[in-house]
Parts: sequence; C-alpha cells; structure tokens
Amino acid sequence: MIKVGVVGGTGYTGVELLRLLVMHPQVELEVVTSRAEQGMPVASLYPNLRGHTELCFVEPSFDALSRCDLVFFATPNGIAMKQVPELLAAGVKVVDLAADFRLKDPELWAQWYGMEHSCRHLLGEAVYGLPEVNRQEIAGARLVANPGCYPTAVQLGFLPLLEAGVIDPMSLVADTKSGVSGAGRQAKVDALLCETSESFKAYGVSGHRHLPEIEQGLTAINKIAGHNSTPELTFVPHLTPMIRGIHATLYADLHGDVADLQNLFEQRYRDEPFVDVMPAGSLPETRSVRGANLCRIALYRPQGRKRVVVLSVIDNLVKGAAGQAVQNMNIMFGLDEHTGLDMVALMP
Repeated sequence: MIKVGVVGGTGYTGVELLRLLVMHPQVELEVVTSRAEQGMPVASLYPNLRGHTELCFVEPSFDALSRCDLVFFATPNGIAMKQVPELLAAGVKVVDLAADFRLKDPELWAQWYGMEHSCRHLLGEAVYGLPEVNRQEIAGARLVANPGCYPTAVQLGFLPLLEAGVIDPMSLVADTKSGVSGAGRQAKVDALLCETSESFKAYGVSGHRHLPEIEQGLTAINKIAGHNSTPELTFVPHLTPMIRGIHATLYADLHGDVADLQNLFEQRYRDEPFVDVMPAGSLPETRSVRGANLCRIALYRPQGRKRVVVLSVIDNLVKGAAGQAVQNMNIMFGLDEHTGLDMVALMP
C-alpha cells in the first residue's frame, strides 16, 4: 500500500483528490492537512466522504507528512515550494497540483505569479506531469509538476499535429471555456451563481498564467519531434455558467504534406488509456467526461481548407487536476495507470 498525504484538502481540487484516493485499492490515506479546519473531521466538511475516511484535518507538519510515501499538494501557488525540499530529503515523493514547479524559468514564474521562486534548485529536476508526453520521466521522478487544466486540454489537442510537423507553429489559437469550479472554492463575487448564471465572458485576454505553461509544453513537444521553431499561441479563456468542464476549440494552419488527420490522431493516441479520439464528425461534450479522467478529442478540416480545428474536452477537476495527479502517482509507483481511475462519466 502507498501511504499518501494531501496538503490542502479543503478546496475543490483537494476534495476531488480525496474522492479518488479513498477508492484507490493501493492507497492508504495517511494525513489530510488544513490549518483553518484543523481538528474537524474531513467528512464533516465534505459529507460525500462519510463512511470512506475517519481522518480529521491536521496542521501540515513535517512529522506528519514525512510518514507518507507520497504527498500531494493541492494548495495555492507558492506553498509547495517552501515544504517540498525537506520532504524530498526525507525520501517522500511529491506531486504538486499547483504551479510552483511547472515553469522551468524562475524569472518567468515570478513575472506571471507575482512572487519570487524560493526553490529554484529543484525546477530542473521537476518532471512536467503530462503522461502522454513524459511517461518515462514520470516513472523515475520524485517530484512531478501536475499540469494545469487549460494546458492539459490544449496540449493534448495540438500534440499529434506538432509531432507530425503538419501545422504552422506560429498560427496556433486556443479558444477555451471553463466551468466556475476552476476559480476555486474561495468566496468571490465574480464566481457567485447570480453573477455567472445566464452569462458568458472572456477573461485574461491580455495574458493568462497558463499561457507560458502551454507555450513551454508546446515548445518541448516541437523539439522532441525534431522541429526547432518556438510555437506562438493566442490563448483566450472564457468563463461559462457550469460547475465542471473545459472545452478547448483549437485552430492551426496546415502546411506541408497533410495526409489523413483522423488517422494521425487515432494512431498517436491508440495506446493512451485516457485519451479518446472520437469518430470523424463527432462533437465532444463536457458532460461526457464529467467526473472521469478522460480527454475526448474530435477534429475537423472545415471546407477542406488549410485550417484544422481540434475540439478537446476534459473535466477540469479530474484529467485537468486530481485525476491526472493520481495517474502520475500510479506511474511513479509502477502501477497500472487505470488503477483507481476507471470511472464512467456522470450523465445527466
């Protein structure tokens, strides 16, 4: 059994992580931390966990966390980097669901996250946890940076096209939509039901924190494929009046010898357990992945012209966060990737 701790178990990502972990056949949930809720039974805050755990929230102390084989950080940005070095030194593996170790450039990180990075020496070691790209590196890692939700949907959509070199990497556009749970559990006026219901808006148009993460990932994919150009992405996120889900509509200009794009995607993801390439003409829906660790993809070439359109949907709390984190844990400990993740999506 893998002894697991969760730092920051009170947010939406944290409780989704707990939901998956309490049902995982190879996990023993050792500790769940929260300074604000210290002493409260976990199931009192989240009654869906009643009967699945008797743990109470505790302070995130080194003594408690060092008893674990792996610790997940489901905390705000800037927290994990202060505690990870001590845990790694104690032999504890870490999966960080925040952004602390996603960007390799500490100056770029400070620019986008508004604080200095206090753990620069581990940025080179941290493995970016997109299994469809870095599975082998994840298997040998002791520190994994779990990707963001938008970056997961966008990178999986562009991945086969960049690898095959059939698109202009300077022409990329990501028009993305997210449910309100992506904003977190804090009380914010612009995330209230009365503010979001019956409405739809763009945000972060001039610059969103996930942009440098996505561009870093697309650049790495391009280099792995032997292409030297640095992709340029126009990324526009939108807030939609739903709780869960991300829908990414991706555009790129085709060039070179373009063969069967449907076959290209089907072959690239043929052995990927959590990517579903849908039949030609499909329109993937966010509800079809709600609660599941799955990315569903469909692609089009409208009017047979030079532009390809890729539709990519995920649940932002599962494949976009907690589910992918558990998938990474499975890889790190040599388990079948499906373990604890064979959930059918919730419909209706």
